[in-house]
Amino acid sequence: MQASTSEPNSISHLYRNAIAAMWLGFVVNLLLAVVKLVAGILGHSTAMAADAANSVGDALTSGVTIIALHFAQKPADREHPYGHSQLEGVAALTVAVLIGTSALAIITEAVRSLPRSQEVPPGWVIWIAAGNVILKEMLFRYKLAVSRRTRSQVILAHAWDHRSDALCSAAVLVGLAVVRFGGPKLVWADEVAAIFVACFILFSSVKLYRETASALMDEQCAPEIIKEIHNAAQSTPGVARIETLRARRSGLEVLVDIHVEVDGERTVRDGHHIGHLVQDNIMLKVTGVSHVLVHVEPTGNTQPPHPSAPIANNDGADDRPQ
Repeated sequence: MQASTSEPNSISHLYRNAIAAMWLGFVVNLLLAVVKLVAGILGHSTAMAADAANSVGDALTSGVTIIALHFAQKPADREHPYGHSQLEGVAALTVAVLIGTSALAIITEAVRSLPRSQEVPPGWVIWIAAGNVILKEMLFRYKLAVSRRTRSQVILAHAWDHRSDALCSAAVLVGLAVVRFGGPKLVWADEVAAIFVACFILFSSVKLYRETASALMDEQCAPEIIKEIHNAAQSTPGVARIETLRARRSGLEVLVDIHVEVDGERTVRDGHHIGHLVQDNIMLKVTGVSHVLVHVEPTGNTQPPHPSAPIANNDGADDRPQ
């Protein structure tokens, strides 16, 4: 049996919170990109210009995520019976490639600039870098709090992206300070800081690509989510045991396939009713679950599950047959 196509309140609330957080990130990153680009050009700082490119990438990521989240809420249709929530992952893969390409371009330009003599950046550029560190850390803490409330992986990813940006900006700050107080002989420190920033961006893009690709390959959800689903199903009246439990992410949503055992002496009507109770209980108690497929079996069933199916233990953990 399958959950109805109407979206429960928890799902719509999840999307609203995620989109609001993405809009804030989009606006802030766009403003930071403009400020840092102007500062990089007028202040003759390659590292600041590289950090501006990083903010452009962050704004692009937020913008694409907003669009993806909007279309991901479209209801299921004949061609997409599970809905359109995977669109977020497709968009994230594209953004990861674009960000990685920009990081390689920044590294190339910084290496070319190393032999050239440049002007010492003015002191006000350092203050902009310091302000960026503080602002990015504040965004990290805000989105981390939102991700904990909504248990949204995409918001959590953006939160840690802000933390990495804060670290990158700190590297820029150090590079600018070295150049400013060390004089022209240490002007190369700005390019070294730019390379460090670009390498961090490249690392983040590869990490985002791998995580998104894993989700698109229907990777099993985190153990804590599996345990919540298991406990919700096991607490349903009439359920004797959880035989098999699969749960995968589809964008911000979670899709569940579960096999439950009920008393074999009960009628088919009773088993069908218990299955619906399991479905409703999981969707009510576990944040982000939008689809539950329940298979009801009699207790004492000796037929082993498919080798690829995780088996739910009493504690909700998953063991795969060896």
